[in-house]
Amino acid sequence: MSSIGSVLLNLLTGSGFAGLIEDPRQLVMILIAFVLFYLGIVKKYEPLLLIPIAFGVLIANLPYTGILDEGGLLWYIYKGVDYGIYPPLIFLGIGAMTDFGPLLARPSSMLLGAAAQLGIFAAFLLALAVGFDPRTAAAIGIIGGADGPTAILVASRLAKDYLPAIAIAAYSYMALIPMIQPPLMRWLTTEEERKTKMEQAREVSKAEKIVFPIMVTTVVVLLIPDTAPLIGMLMLGNLLRESGLTDRLSDTAQNALTNTVTIFLGVSVGCKAVASTFLTVQTILIIVLGLLAFIFSTIGGLLFGKIMYKATGGKVNPLIGSAGVSAVPMAARVSQIEGQKANPSNYLLMHAMGPNVAGVIGSAVAAGFFLKLFA
Repeated sequence: MSSIGSVLLNLLTGSGFAGLIEDPRQLVMILIAFVLFYLGIVKKYEPLLLIPIAFGVLIANLPYTGILDEGGLLWYIYKGVDYGIYPPLIFLGIGAMTDFGPLLARPSSMLLGAAAQLGIFAAFLLALAVGFDPRTAAAIGIIGGADGPTAILVASRLAKDYLPAIAIAAYSYMALIPMIQPPLMRWLTTEEERKTKMEQAREVSKAEKIVFPIMVTTVVVLLIPDTAPLIGMLMLGNLLRESGLTDRLSDTAQNALTNTVTIFLGVSVGCKAVASTFLTVQTILIIVLGLLAFIFSTIGGLLFGKIMYKATGGKVNPLIGSAGVSAVPMAARVSQIEGQKANPSNYLLMHAMGPNVAGVIGSAVAAGFFLKLFA
């Protein structure tokens, strides 16, 4: 009987339940995972990203699994983040999915994409002001670009200890774009401005679409070499799409490869959100600064949109400026929805896609700039 009792005692003391009693902070992280599951599954906020991240948080905080130890499953999977492999592969897929036609048809959209990077540099300065070192401040600032893979790449190079908080903040705010941006859009624009109908942009030739990724890669990487992983993969994916000769490769980049890497990337990010490093004052500061970064980026795009509205005599709807953040195509859809609320016959989606894809390039350039300075 005593032997049975000792076996049961060993099972109990060696179980995860005993581990939760030993360190209740892990239970808090498990509850955070449940909240992320709720946002991804019930509220349908970026489920392709939040569900793998939530599962990574959950499994990493279940005691005694050893799954994060050297030689464990997630230890190997995380190497894709550690070596900066997953984010450029995601950019390859984004490039293959993205039509740069709206940007080429209206090159001034690049200015809106640049203006929407305001939050990156504002958050960088704020992070310095509250005591973060320059490398960590740079990684926090990238949240303002609303670009999860870029935020992960920069954090993996400059602020590994804060990578989970930065990545979760970036993806959470991307998912909450439909809640965060509309109040700012209505606050900073007049009803007359929101009603503005934009003329159909010019037709973009096939040759322009093929030359564009080659030239952007050449010029941007020569200017800022540290942008090569992100800009290079983004433009390679787009070239596969537009060449018309590599449909199989383009399809793989858009679907099988991107889906596979998204699973690994999400789980990798979540699994590093362990109680000992995540439940800190610094994490709260990062989440707050990330929200401010996103707000400032939206404001930057909208204000420059108002400038373009005035400069063109009312031909540019300033709502498309909010799409200058990198969340493709969600930010463009929000511009479309808000435009139609003001004017049901408004159709801004393709016009907003120009600043939207410009924002992808802009955040990658900002990331390369920070890596050049601090890596």
